Amino acid sequence: MAGPVPATPAIPLPRRPDVPDAPVAGEPGADAGPDAGDRRWYERELGWPTLPGRPLRLVTGVRFDVLEVPAEAGARALRHLAPGSPVILRGDRMELLVAPGSAEELPGLLEWLEWGPVSLDLRALGPGGALEAPAPAGPAWAASGRAASAQGAAVWLRPPGPGREDVETSLPAMPAMPGMPGTTAVPAVGREGSAPDLVRLVDTVAAHCHRVRLRRGCAGRPAGRRDQPLAFS
Repeated sequence: MAGPVPATPAIPLPRRPDVPDAPVAGEPGADAGPDAGDRRWYERELGWPTLPGRPLRLVTGVRFDVLEVPAEAGARALRHLAPGSPVILRGDRMELLVAPGSAEELPGLLEWLEWGPVSLDLRALGPGGALEAPAPAGPAWAASGRAASAQGAAVWLRPPGPGREDVETSLPAMPAMPGMPGTTAVPAVGREGSAPDLVRLVDTVAAHCHRVRLRRGCAGRPAGRRDQPLAFS
């Protein structure tokens, strides 16, 4: 007999990043353009490269990679992240920032975790990719970050902190594990001493992506239809 369906996790309210005041027009460092302040914060404060033009986009695969998952699955994984690990909420999607190289590790990691044959609503952005940047502050925060995200705008659910070194050490990365050569150890931080490692994070989001997909499939099944019961090993 199937057990009770886990309750949908509550997604925390977005947080406003700690952004320094922009230089006054005419002063050194006062760039022109509507996105100049945001671009300056990402490039100078965090060291994250951006692409020219609008909308403002962050280059992936240099200082970080991204795992994009349904927001419900991402909410389940927040406890496996370090307190300073940046997370973006974009409508009904969540984007988890992870260490560079993680996107290339993902296919092999899913196979190793035995999720390879399963169709998952999960994708990774790495080298050659770009991510539309959330506004650090401004119109998206005029009323409510959650309201802005509900309309599809990206907001920082967990914004990056002011120190670029602290941000990068908080990103989930591959830990040193038997049978997985070439990995490097990461410090044990987070809830109950768990490390913000990529293996734990990917296994969690894969499991919940699969559950979200099954639940949506059941919700869309025509009334009166009886299928073969699902078997889980």
